[in-house]
Amino acid sequence: MRYLPKSPAEREQMLADIGAASIDDLFSVIPAEYRLDRDLNVPRQHAESEIIDFFRAAAEQTATRYPSFLGAGAYRHYRPVIIDSLVQRGEFLTSYTPYQAEITQGTLQAIFEFQTMIAELTGMDVANASMYDGSTGAAEAVMMAVRVTGRHKAVVASTVHPEYREVMATYAKHQGLPSTLVGYDRETGRVHLAALDAQITSETAAVLVQSPNFFGVIEDIPAIAALAHAKGALLIVSIAEAISLGVVRPPVEADIVSMEAQSFGVALSYGGPFCGVIAAKEKYLRQMPGRLVGQTVDSNGYRGFVLTLSTREQHIRREKATSNICTNQALVALMATIFLTIYGKEGIRELAEHNLAKAAYASKTFAAQPGAKVLFQGVPRFHEFVVETQEDPASLSQRLLDGKIVGGVALSRWYPELPNATLWCTTEVIKKEEIDAAANILAAAPVEA
Repeated sequence: MRYLPKSPAEREQMLADIGAASIDDLFSVIPAEYRLDRDLNVPRQHAESEIIDFFRAAAEQTATRYPSFLGAGAYRHYRPVIIDSLVQRGEFLTSYTPYQAEITQGTLQAIFEFQTMIAELTGMDVANASMYDGSTGAAEAVMMAVRVTGRHKAVVASTVHPEYREVMATYAKHQGLPSTLVGYDRETGRVHLAALDAQITSETAAVLVQSPNFFGVIEDIPAIAALAHAKGALLIVSIAEAISLGVVRPPVEADIVSMEAQSFGVALSYGGPFCGVIAAKEKYLRQMPGRLVGQTVDSNGYRGFVLTLSTREQHIRREKATSNICTNQALVALMATIFLTIYGKEGIRELAEHNLAKAAYASKTFAAQPGAKVLFQGVPRFHEFVVETQEDPASLSQRLLDGKIVGGVALSRWYPELPNATLWCTTEVIKKEEIDAAANILAAAPVEA
């Protein structure tokens, strides 16, 4: 059995041990109006075989088999089968975290390789042993900048993922860290440089931008870095789509890079887990949250790996800790490590080029449909793009679903100035005929009377 409920006899024994005559006696301290006096309104119990049959039947009726143009920070890429074959080995799958470094050399080496590849990809000197996800990584990066600079304000681009901004606002509220939001250029979709420059002051600890940004547009990182550094602020670049680094120049002008590595072989899995990263210039190493793995040699001269600079409250005095993160995503980071090892430098580049080509074809095809317009033209972008239609996004989404296609994400939830705009994503798993089918549905929009 996978689940072991308590038998009636075991329940009676538990009640007797704590001195309660019955379940009702146990819960008598709870006022009657808050107690449920009926059975739960749930279906009868099912055998395991019946449950499996139920979900197989449900899967045939859902959108799991539909081509999906969703993106917005969670990306569907092909996962080589070797990833699960390796991460499900007992020595990896059952290891919670490498507290005893001397007996977890395999896990420590995997983390070390992960850190090395992330540093190479981002153009930074060092990377940590992963964060929870890209949103918490961005927030932790801002707090890291506060510790480095001694300043207590942040400037955030509105083109940063809206949910990343929400997470950062939650962190900042309890850190006494006010932040200012800077808008974007309506023609290019990039952060408005003049507005950004006006908001950076001598009290600004960090400027947080995302590239590719939430609209899929590549920001002008050198120009933004010049503005931030001219006033003594650190530049943090958030990367929500790690595959973009196969073709996009790494943000070497940044001081800190926060990245979501989910695209590197981590399944979407209905929302998690993800794999966040912080990488930085070496001079900021001691202010990085989480922990790092270093390489050394033992007393016999053999190569070995150790936890080093683990600035967590479990390892050093609480007041010296740089974060309250009490674990890492070692197993998820291992997935990313295997993915990157399989593809290699050339493979990652080819994969990114494939995504880029799909987006170029899709955006051109969609733009050719009556009543559709691709926004933010004339600037480089990766595999996401914004489409504005005359039709309401909810109506369009339903027509796409009727055609067994999951369309883009409506942007009005976060950007009310874009009421009829949707964000579309095309990765390598999207086929040309699926793009054409979506374009045909776009073209069939009802004509207003």
